[in-house]
Amino acid sequence: MRGRRALGRQFGWLWAAYAVSAYGSGLGFGALPLIAVLALHASPAEMSALSAVGPAVGALIAVPLAPWVEFRRKRPVMVAMDLARCAAMATVPVAYAVGRLGFVQLLVVSAVVAGAKIAFGAAGGAYLKSLVRPEDLLVANSRLESTNWSSIAVGPPLGGAAIGLFGPVVTVAADAAGYLLSALGITAIRDREEAPRAGGRTRERAGAPRAGGLLDGWRHIAGDPELRALHLNNMLVSGLIMATEPLLAVLLLRDLGFPPWQYALVFAAPCLGGLVGSRLAPRVVARHGRDRVIRTVGTLRAVWLIGLVLVRPGAVGLVTVTAVELAIIVNMSLYTPVLATRRLERTPDHLVARTLTAWSIGQQASIALCTALGGLLADLTGPRTALAVAGLLALATPLLLPRPGRTTARPDPEPAPGRS
Repeated sequence: MRGRRALGRQFGWLWAAYAVSAYGSGLGFGALPLIAVLALHASPAEMSALSAVGPAVGALIAVPLAPWVEFRRKRPVMVAMDLARCAAMATVPVAYAVGRLGFVQLLVVSAVVAGAKIAFGAAGGAYLKSLVRPEDLLVANSRLESTNWSSIAVGPPLGGAAIGLFGPVVTVAADAAGYLLSALGITAIRDREEAPRAGGRTRERAGAPRAGGLLDGWRHIAGDPELRALHLNNMLVSGLIMATEPLLAVLLLRDLGFPPWQYALVFAAPCLGGLVGSRLAPRVVARHGRDRVIRTVGTLRAVWLIGLVLVRPGAVGLVTVTAVELAIIVNMSLYTPVLATRRLERTPDHLVARTLTAWSIGQQASIALCTALGGLLADLTGPRTALAVAGLLALATPLLLPRPGRTTARPDPEPAPGRS
């Protein structure tokens, strides 16, 4: 069965590096918002700013990095981005230990981590496409996706317990260690990676890329009807779902009085459903076809968000949040590897890093905008009303998915001489 086939030792090292980083981040899931609430007593507006401003600034940082990533060997870029995230996260426990931790530092750390994450994802996507055969891309993406969800299932409960025992910054230290171990794992990959070439020269020796290259990723997305529709849909769905995270933190931790370990649990337990969805993706696509999966599952991942307005205190509230998150995550985990594979299939090799960067920047910008607006609305009306608005808007997002029969195959052209 294809889902169980070996993808090679080099992919194994990449997968292991991704896993250790993901599990470190799982332990630190929501760590910065928790520190802001528990240690700095942040308001709903500050919580939303932490979730919005940092990723927005990180997206701006990633814009000039895109051509640089495109024309460099991808593994050194991935290692550098891991080390940058490690260094940024490590400043938080140090500042906390000496009594100098402040809200501005959390914003800066959030921005650095967000920018490095975008650059790492762009380099990693391009490297993955060169590492495995085209017919194995969906299997590879589904394995990475299942690792992501398993890390969130295991990490937050352990992280919540660690916070209760050792204080609010211990999981940030674990996250920093995960990035360091990931960098070491990527370094262990021994295949000989060629530098990207253009016009007969390696781009690493050809000087800085042209200024217009900053926009090539967006041009590619805008010029492909299927990618354009998928991107618009993904931006809005991701923005609305992520905008509920700080709202739920305030509602559950402050207004309803849930302890941190219960808050972590209601997000971790449903992630077991992510294991199911991601591992089933190749089989579901083989049986029903990619287009039908994108249309059906893309719709199902968005319709459950409105259920968060029903959260109440006590066990009923825990069950409600868990059920809603489970429904969202099962469909998200099935949809995401299919989307990631389709995006790589429709992107020429010489545009992968810039296209993935543009995609991530658009997604981060949408998350930042939706989160900021959600925080302002919560300050004016309360977090429950803001959750209701996000849920209602999510119900309209399936209208942005590609229409059946309107997409065409896209060739994978060679780059024009001298053009990046």
